[in-house]
Amino acid sequence: GVGLIGNSFGTIPTSGSALFGFAATILAGATMGLIGGGGSILTVPILVYLLEIPPILATGYSLFVVGLSALVGSVNYFKLGLVNLKAGTIFAVPAFVGVFLARKYLVPALPVEIFNLGNLVVGRDLIVMGVFATVMILASFSMIRGGSESEQEGELQFNYPMIALEGLIVGAVTGFVGAGGGFLIIPALVVLAKLPMKQAVGTSLMIIAVKSLFGFLGDLGNQSIDWGFLALFCLLSIIGIYLGTYLSRFVSSAKLKPGFGWFVLIMGLFILAKETIL
Repeated sequence: GVGLIGNSFGTIPTSGSALFGFAATILAGATMGLIGGGGSILTVPILVYLLEIPPILATGYSLFVVGLSALVGSVNYFKLGLVNLKAGTIFAVPAFVGVFLARKYLVPALPVEIFNLGNLVVGRDLIVMGVFATVMILASFSMIRGGSESEQEGELQFNYPMIALEGLIVGAVTGFVGAGGGFLIIPALVVLAKLPMKQAVGTSLMIIAVKSLFGFLGDLGNQSIDWGFLALFCLLSIIGIYLGTYLSRFVSSAKLKPGFGWFVLIMGLFILAKETIL
């Protein structure tokens, strides 16, 4: 069982796996700081498997942590003029709608148990973790492959309907699983809005920040939030981001990203196996 201690941070788990979970939170934040994203995809597995938070609540907590972390990261990009507000708004507004509807209505509507496959109970938790693992595997491919750093010159041409549709879909999917979705948003901004890569990253962080925090609002009426625990988790994540940002001066993110992609792929396959077979 997990030991619990009550203090100013609320009810904090104190077992060995929980302490390992808090250390892993700093590492996940450091990964975000080092490679400019991706680390947030580890937030849900850390919450579920190490800190023993129920999957539905974990995806809500993850949205808050991801949103706050992205907000911290987007400030620097904004100062450098690497946030395209026009493209961000076109993408973000339908994404807000998608993420809020997913958290407010879709997730709570899922039955705890849907049907049985032999000894396997297919229900809400299994579906959330299964979809999350699939998202991890898809994200890993984009990290392993890497992106082109091509810079576009001249006036930007926006494909408004496609950007808005992509925003709605990304909002719903990332709201459902509690992920940031940068691996989906950045290619969309590069391909559909023709943004330069660095501007796409900065704009993506802004979209993730507002979309994730807006999606978390959909949880407030449906979930009991332990604000003390959430504050500690966010603090550790942000410490990790600053640590990673500092280390990025000495380490090449281009070399780290494919290696982290393989790690995410293995984690995604592990979660699928754990939820369905083990």
